[in-house]
Amino acid sequence: MADDTTPVAHPALTHEVNDRTGITRLLAIMAALRDPQTGCPWDIEQDFASIAPYTIEEAHEVADAIAREAWDELPGELGDLLLQVIFHAQMAQEAGKFGFADVVRAISDKMIDRHPHIFGDESRDKSAEQQVRDWEAIKARERAAKAERGVLDGVALGLPALTRAVKLQNRAARVGFDWPGPEDVLDKLAEETCELVEARASGDHGHLTEEFGDLMFVMANLARHLDIDPEEALRMANAKFTRRFQAIEAALAAEGRRPEDSDLAEMDALWDRAKAAERG
Repeated sequence: MADDTTPVAHPALTHEVNDRTGITRLLAIMAALRDPQTGCPWDIEQDFASIAPYTIEEAHEVADAIAREAWDELPGELGDLLLQVIFHAQMAQEAGKFGFADVVRAISDKMIDRHPHIFGDESRDKSAEQQVRDWEAIKARERAAKAERGVLDGVALGLPALTRAVKLQNRAARVGFDWPGPEDVLDKLAEETCELVEARASGDHGHLTEEFGDLMFVMANLARHLDIDPEEALRMANAKFTRRFQAIEAALAAEGRRPEDSDLAEMDALWDRAKAAERG
């Protein structure tokens, strides 16, 4: 006979939900973690607001694994992201708002509605550009149904700032509020740069921050006109900086030194050497 110290399998892990690849098992595990009496104290204390940052973080980790082509890591990262969906759905179910089935139903219905050329009677014989236009028209009708009347309504506040800037600009461009071409944006960039210099001279940090934001917004607009994803471009710049600075560290380490044992002139020379090696 088992004594009080014998571990007992939690119902979420019993044979009733022992399909290791089934969504039912994951739903049961989350319900167990959130059980007010027997669940995990940390999981029980969480709410939508406290979990949202983790959801964003997990999405970025998925993107990072893809960027690194770390295919062996991707299933785990996608699982972490899926857990976030399950977590939010469980909290919503506890609050009587909706459940996981509603989440699945909503996205399934949306995909069917947005692909009438696949699931409806529209022809598949259309260009990718026409499909994008049709997609936007469908989304516009969905926003109207949700009483989102403004052109910019529905652009999520939680998006990365650069991504949101591009989405706001794309929305405005659809109704004709846009620069004709990149040359005009470059002129605006020069104007905003001058205003940033003036703001710096004023000593007003609030004004300086505002002008810096304006400059970043114009940079996002320039990226859009050049058909560049600014988030991707900045990620590439971050990766390049990391590589070259690590090359500086490696060169100094070969002499038994660290960056703090060097100076700017030497590190700048090592940077140029790393840059030349990459280009070579």
